[in-house]
Amino acid sequence: MENKKKVVSIFGSNASKSAVETIAKIIFTVCSIVAILAVFSITLYMIASGTPALFKVGILDILFGRVWAPTAASPAYGILYIILTSIVGTALAILLGVPIGVFTAVFLAEVAPKKVAAVVKPAVELLAGIPSVIYGLLGILLLNPVMYKLELFLFRNSETHQFTGGANLISAVIVLAIMILPTVINISESALKAVSPSLKSASLALGASHIQTIFKVMIPAAKSGIITAVVLGIGRAIGEAMAITLVAGSSVNPPFPFNSVRFLTTAIVSEMGYASDLHRQVLFTIGLVLFVFIMLINITLTRILKRGDQDE
Repeated sequence: MENKKKVVSIFGSNASKSAVETIAKIIFTVCSIVAILAVFSITLYMIASGTPALFKVGILDILFGRVWAPTAASPAYGILYIILTSIVGTALAILLGVPIGVFTAVFLAEVAPKKVAAVVKPAVELLAGIPSVIYGLLGILLLNPVMYKLELFLFRNSETHQFTGGANLISAVIVLAIMILPTVINISESALKAVSPSLKSASLALGASHIQTIFKVMIPAAKSGIITAVVLGIGRAIGEAMAITLVAGSSVNPPFPFNSVRFLTTAIVSEMGYASDLHRQVLFTIGLVLFVFIMLINITLTRILKRGDQDE
């Protein structure tokens, strides 16, 4: 009688594999449902908390009012300057930080010697781990004094300018640009390294230089990852509060470079502790406006990315 040898797969029997796959599918499904419910519940909560003030004060009075005086005898809840400050400040921070971040990612992925990259890469990752309040403190100690000296020089003969001590929009933009660098650099570098080496080899074989290959082949091929980095950088910039509270001055003014300004996030942080009744409801409305901005930015950039993929 021959001994029958039983062949055992390193992955186990078919029954055990099927059970593992079924359990994994259930877990992944539950996680996806939880994520969807979380987004849905947050959206409902922000709408329920932010809309009452719109009807009590008036949509136009809140969104387009220029005076923010919630504790005055005749309260005013205009947040136009706060909205414009967030838009202008975030846009300038992205314009400043994204090119630096992408070029640094290109340097790390394609140009830097291994020894140099071994030093720069950990430094970039260290920036991502620094708490926001530290950026704000460094801004107060290092950046604001420089901005104040520049302000004194530019407005030395002005009789109308309100001096800010260096806590102004420019300081906030610089701090935000520095804070988004780790996100942009790390994700862009990963996207560049994920590009197929055959594309680079083909470009070089056709006679293109290294720089031409980077800008004509590598960056376009990594476009989706770079746009993702920009989206996350925008989210980091528009959602930052603590550092901006320390370096921007937190006064409601038009978003001019040397004005002390207040962002949407800092408006909530600076007044939520003592706000009550209608004042508190308006702060939730500011949160709703911020939430809508982030959603619109994500949807717009996602559609642009999909349209670019379809064109290709």
